[in-house]
Amino acid sequence: MLAGLSLMSQVRRIAGVAYALSLLTAASGAHAGPAAPLYPGEDALYAKAADEGLVVSFDTGPEWANWKALFAEFRKRYPKVEMTYNDIGSAATVVALDKSRRHPQADTAYYFAASALDAANKDVVAPFKPLNFDKLPPEFRERDGRWFTVHSLNIALLVNRKLVKDVPRGWADLLKSEYRNSVVYLDPRSTGQGQVAVFAAAYAFGGSVDNPKPGTDFFGKLRDAGNVMRVEGTTPYAKFIKGEIPILIGYENDGLKAKYADGMGDAVEVVIPKEATVCAPYAISLVKNGPNPNAARLWLNLVMSDVGQALFAQGYVRPAVPDVQLSTDIRAKMPDVPQAHPLDVVKAAAKKAEVDELWAQAALAR
Repeated sequence: MLAGLSLMSQVRRIAGVAYALSLLTAASGAHAGPAAPLYPGEDALYAKAADEGLVVSFDTGPEWANWKALFAEFRKRYPKVEMTYNDIGSAATVVALDKSRRHPQADTAYYFAASALDAANKDVVAPFKPLNFDKLPPEFRERDGRWFTVHSLNIALLVNRKLVKDVPRGWADLLKSEYRNSVVYLDPRSTGQGQVAVFAAAYAFGGSVDNPKPGTDFFGKLRDAGNVMRVEGTTPYAKFIKGEIPILIGYENDGLKAKYADGMGDAVEVVIPKEATVCAPYAISLVKNGPNPNAARLWLNLVMSDVGQALFAQGYVRPAVPDVQLSTDIRAKMPDVPQAHPLDVVKAAAKKAEVDELWAQAALAR
């Protein structure tokens, strides 16, 4: 929403937001500090953060992944530290960090993990290992903590039950003749989600992130079967909830949002393919030389705490930290997925050109 503004204009705007939020926090009668410490040293870190008084969080739009609930929790626990944010997109976040490297405006940056790799390569983020860092799968963290995954998204089949009689349960099912002209997915050449879908299909048919060809071959077979309705260049979520797409290969959270928040109800079924799926990591970083380093660390620790991780789950995204305690209701909506493979974004990024070429050969008109 701020993509058209200069960086300084963005900072002025989010500073205004911070002032308004501080008034709301004061009016709510927030307590003076954490009710119960989340970790040793939290109070001392809060005191240092309070001296800074502000944390600037880039690309954490409040309506995505339940960031608004994490903002509220931060304000409740740490009322002496104002919270500001923007929502400019993963790639734009890296560009903004790079352009302002001499005088950083952001304290933390959130993005799809492929953009986190870019930020680390550009040396605009700093090492930091927050709470629960060592519990993350190796694929979900940079060794020194320059980025670490806060939540993941599983590839799923989003099925409109009003348009599909028999719900497919896996990748192989999608090749059946009953799904002719029914499947929509994203172009892997231009979208991260499309790339992730290829890797998910690869795992389903004996491949991996190191061997994506079984995944691109699958999409070729899907095309040859006549089952591809179309390939999209941008996420067709609005078309799905309007009832224009029978089966969408997309992210699980979009299906759960359609079902529980955006009015589709039982008309949508969210299926994790029985053969395999892939967890796409979304990461966050401490910005190098950011203006409020202690407030940033306080924020990152909360995000990675069991409290913060459980709040992500309420927004229908998978916590990155294993074995976080979730409510019975949330657990029912997002049951365990033993067939899920954490995506190694370092390897995936190295394979992008190969995936693009293999997919074009297999899936485009010949």
